[in-house]
Amino acid sequence: MPKKILILAVLLVCYYFIAFPFSSYSRVAQIRDLFINRDTENILVYAMVTDCFTGKMEEAIMAGAPTMFTFLIDLYEERPYWCDRKLSAIVIKHTIKYDTAKKTFFVSANGGHEPAGFQDLESAKRAMAELNGVAVAPVGILQRDKTYYIRIKAKLDKIRLPMHMEYVFFFVSLWDFETDWIEKTLLFNYGQGS
Repeated sequence: MPKKILILAVLLVCYYFIAFPFSSYSRVAQIRDLFINRDTENILVYAMVTDCFTGKMEEAIMAGAPTMFTFLIDLYEERPYWCDRKLSAIVIKHTIKYDTAKKTFFVSANGGHEPAGFQDLESAKRAMAELNGVAVAPVGILQRDKTYYIRIKAKLDKIRLPMHMEYVFFFVSLWDFETDWIEKTLLFNYGQGS
C-alpha cells in the first residue's frame, strides 16, 4: 500500500510540472550588470534588465501597442548616524512602438525627438532593456571623505491600449513587472581636485 501511494505522489508531481510549466519555471525580471563609472563631469550608470519580455508582451508590441519601461536611479550619501541623504533621483523612460506599415521598431528614451529604428525585435528589446552611460549627477557634488551608493530599479508601466485591442489583450496586467532595488557603492576616486 505505501508503495502505491509513493508512486501516485510521484505521478502527481510529474503531472504538476508538465501541466503548469509557467508556475514551476517562472522567470523574474532583474537588474543585471550594474556598472558605475565617471567621465570628467558626471557619474554614469550602465545596467540591463533581464527576463522582462514575455510572449504576450511581444504579441502586444507586434500588434502596435506602445510599451514603456521606467528606470528609477537614486544617488545616496551614506551617513552612519543618520538617515542616508538622497542627492539625486533620475527617471528614465524607454518606449517601444512597432510601426506595422514600415515594419520597424522604434525605441525612444524619455520621449526623445528622434527614436532609434530597428528592423528586428531582438535588437529593439535590447535597446529597451539597457541603460548606457546615464548621467546621474555631476562628479563635483561628491566629497572625498564620504561614501556614496546608487540604487536602481525598473518597472513596466501600465499600458493603455486602443479600445479595440483591450478585448484582445484582456490579461495585459498579467505581464506587468517591477524589479527589486539593486544597490552598488561608488568605488572610484572622486571629489574636487581628483
